[in-house]
Amino acid sequence: MKILVVEDERKEGQFVAQALSEQTYTTKWVGSVAAARDALAESPYDVIVLDLGLPDGDGLALLKEWRESGFNESVLILSARDAVSDRIQGLNIGADDYLPKPFSVDELVARVRSLIRRQSGGARLTGWEREGVSLDLQARQVTVEGVPVELTNREFALLELFMQNAGRVMTRTLIAEKVWEASYDMETNLIDVYVRRLRQKLESGDGKARFKTVRGSGYQLL
Repeated sequence: MKILVVEDERKEGQFVAQALSEQTYTTKWVGSVAAARDALAESPYDVIVLDLGLPDGDGLALLKEWRESGFNESVLILSARDAVSDRIQGLNIGADDYLPKPFSVDELVARVRSLIRRQSGGARLTGWEREGVSLDLQARQVTVEGVPVELTNREFALLELFMQNAGRVMTRTLIAEKVWEASYDMETNLIDVYVRRLRQKLESGDGKARFKTVRGSGYQLL
């Protein structure tokens, strides 16, 4: 399980990350809104521990941005804002839990475990839908505005990755690791070819742009 800790106070952020690492979770600590965005663009996380008072923005605004973009990671707010109204606002925006500071490490660990159990005990995900594109994992079928689209196994796996990470910029290296289970050789254009094929198949029906090429980085499902 991977956990992202977003906390601007270095000492506290490293303390929280270390406490969770000792529970055998893979953790990463970042100290700003920009760094949190970059971390999520690079890799998905199972749980995010989010402070609200960040040096380059507000944690609630960041959480709202994530939820509106379709990110469904479990978020535990860890904040000195302990008024009931603050907790209600955080939960209404999309937080899964709210723990005020100062906090007990044991309680923090227990709440993270609860979020992880909630994920594993929930209904099994059967697919995704994004801007008229539907991907059914059980039937292994893709439709665009209700019209079936034929994809190869590799194209299906590539689209599944994009649907899981809709709105994120997916680097070629990450795509290679997830879809081809190999390091990406920058001298080849294999990934570019597959993305181009996928783009043609998904956009041929209504002509709507569904992918964005991010120069020097990778691709983004809009």
